[in-house]
Amino acid sequence: MSDKVMQVQEEALAAIEQATTLEQLQQVKIQYLGKKGSIQALMSEMKALPQEKKPAFGQKVNVCKDTVAKVLESKEEVLKIAALAGKLEAEKIDITLAGDTHKLGTTHPLVMIQQEIEDLFLSMGYKVAEGPEVEQDYYNFELANTPKDHPARDMQDTFYIDPNTLLRTHTTAMQMRELEKAKGQVPIKLICPGKVYRRDDDDATHSHQFMQCEGLVVGENITLADLKGTLEYMASTMFGQGRTVRFRPSYFPFTEPSVEVDVSCPFCNGKGCNVCKGSGWIEILGAGMVHPNVLRMNGFDPEKYSGFAFGVGLERVAMLKYGIDDIRNFYTNDVRFLKIFDRFD
Repeated sequence: MSDKVMQVQEEALAAIEQATTLEQLQQVKIQYLGKKGSIQALMSEMKALPQEKKPAFGQKVNVCKDTVAKVLESKEEVLKIAALAGKLEAEKIDITLAGDTHKLGTTHPLVMIQQEIEDLFLSMGYKVAEGPEVEQDYYNFELANTPKDHPARDMQDTFYIDPNTLLRTHTTAMQMRELEKAKGQVPIKLICPGKVYRRDDDDATHSHQFMQCEGLVVGENITLADLKGTLEYMASTMFGQGRTVRFRPSYFPFTEPSVEVDVSCPFCNGKGCNVCKGSGWIEILGAGMVHPNVLRMNGFDPEKYSGFAFGVGLERVAMLKYGIDDIRNFYTNDVRFLKIFDRFD
């Protein structure tokens, strides 16, 4: 019987040696160490042995079982390492190859100008206000001192959705919402950047959709001097140091007095060139002191409070700053045009 135990052990060790995969090794394990395996079968043969030989035989069978199990476990570790190495080899990536390149977009020039203006006024303690592009007539015109029969409505050809709903013609509507929200509390310092819409024939200098950024300050003892100082600082930041501004009388229904604002030409430093048409000045925005009616309708006492407002077209600033001669370039999605602004981003 001892010879039979040794024979089973040698067969098991030989089978383990020959196994080259984990699956083959599992079959060897079942064949020799399983409940119905060859080593377990040896234990059942103990019944036929004399009582005095059973302990010695059982000990030999246990030694055989332990030996086979240890060799099998050792071989299993070797095969697992080999399997992992094979998997890594099959799935490896050649990191020396060039990676996939992805074309990245650039920041749109109008977004660049908007961000520059926002950063400028945030540094001065203003907040940035937002509002809906589909607006109510009440906020777009009524609260801005422009009733339905006011002739100033003829200045702006409006996209109406229904008699009381429209695409906002200016971001003044956002100012009116903020004034209403303030409920007579000051100070108010905010800018309102965003898209506006007016019926217009598109050409090199006009578009039915464009972007504005309006500013509003309301408090005590606010004067035209405060407005001029603010706009001079804005002009110097946007167009270079040394810019000066001048006011020309104008008319807007929501400001009184109202002014058109020119900035000294950044291209010739006020000496006269083809950009400023020899005048030394470039018109950049409209502004004025907030009309007493606007303050009153929004819950502010015009005897106690005053304020100034201004509105600038972002396309105009971008065209002046970057030398762009056609406003339509901003909206045609020409990659060749947009690629120019990589260096400014």
